[in-house]
Amino acid sequence: MNNNANDNSDGQTANNSSGQTDGQIARLQAIAQAGVGALGFEVLEVQLQNAGGELIVLVRIDRLDEQPVTMADITGASRAAEAEFDRVDPITGEYRLEFESPGAKRPLLTARHFERMVGLKARVRGDGQAFTAPIKAVEGQDVTFDVNGDDVTLKAGTFTANLAEFPDRHR
Repeated sequence: MNNNANDNSDGQTANNSSGQTDGQIARLQAIAQAGVGALGFEVLEVQLQNAGGELIVLVRIDRLDEQPVTMADITGASRAAEAEFDRVDPITGEYRLEFESPGAKRPLLTARHFERMVGLKARVRGDGQAFTAPIKAVEGQDVTFDVNGDDVTLKAGTFTANLAEFPDRHR
């Protein structure tokens, strides 16, 4: 395993191009979270990528205190998770473990994630919906979007969403 730390401030998002199942991704996410949770980080997303035949496990983290993720944070989280990945050894063969900050197109997973970004546009997919619209309000688990002047309310966790615009300040 190789281990790289990256700041994803440009918001580049890669696809799971290696065809792994949701169960495998969930297991890798749990391993990463076990490594970084005690340090005050949340694993937002894990992706498996195949770059020129090289397997990459990409982990996006955020700070639980909602402060900006620094390079020192990424380095510390990377080292902690690397120890957990080495202990569990979840992947046969060589792979590279990379860590990133959420970047401009951060995944929005929980009601709190949406609350932090109220007023900004999100790209929403799932639950019979596909649109890009401003986040209007969050009440409990219900997230309301302003879709062309109409309110569309969805329950957090029943759809996927990513930030579609970069905030003018850290949120």
